[in-house]
Amino acid sequence: MTTPIKPTSWTYAEEYVAEDEVLAAARARAEEVGAVAIGPGGGAALRFLASVLEARAVVEVGTGAGVSGLWLLRGMRSDGVLTTVDIEAEHQRLARETFNDAGIAANRARTIAGAALDVLPRLTDGHYDIVFCDADKREYSAYLKEALRLLRPGGVVAFDNALWHDRVADPAQRDEETVAIRELGREVAEDDTLVPVLLPVGDGLLLAKKTWDPGA
Repeated sequence: MTTPIKPTSWTYAEEYVAEDEVLAAARARAEEVGAVAIGPGGGAALRFLASVLEARAVVEVGTGAGVSGLWLLRGMRSDGVLTTVDIEAEHQRLARETFNDAGIAANRARTIAGAALDVLPRLTDGHYDIVFCDADKREYSAYLKEALRLLRPGGVVAFDNALWHDRVADPAQRDEETVAIRELGREVAEDDTLVPVLLPVGDGLLLAKKTWDPGA
């Protein structure tokens, strides 16, 4: 058994890839409107993932003020397009400010205001490299089903808050959101068509690759 990571090492890892002024401003906007943005460690992981996949098409569920969206866009191909969905139109306005401040071309970020489970079914099957989910935790399982339809083979679905403030690992915690995230983790782990990993960055980042072949 390895020694658990100490808080100082966790903080060092979280801050290893520094955020610039644009991301700092976006994070401040998010706090002002009560949107909890992904942490720097999780954001860096998303950028790395988008870069490794050379992502051209990404769906984001939960726009916030554009923190995670900017991390993703900075890892995607220069011609890549982010489709970001949020029920709060004001959050999307703030995200567009963030993208503009970062010099992201307007045609690279498509914002759709609406409930995720109303919008996702309208998107194209098998078209996306990444589906990133950071919205209503109670709907995570439903987002997974939509993501598996939307992803191309080899694409990756990602869920933020997979540890949910240390509650998921504690079986005594039975509130609705914790149970939903715990069940999502079990569902992903037991799906033979997925290759999963749970990263202890930020509040937990659950990733799963859609295999090329169900038997792979």
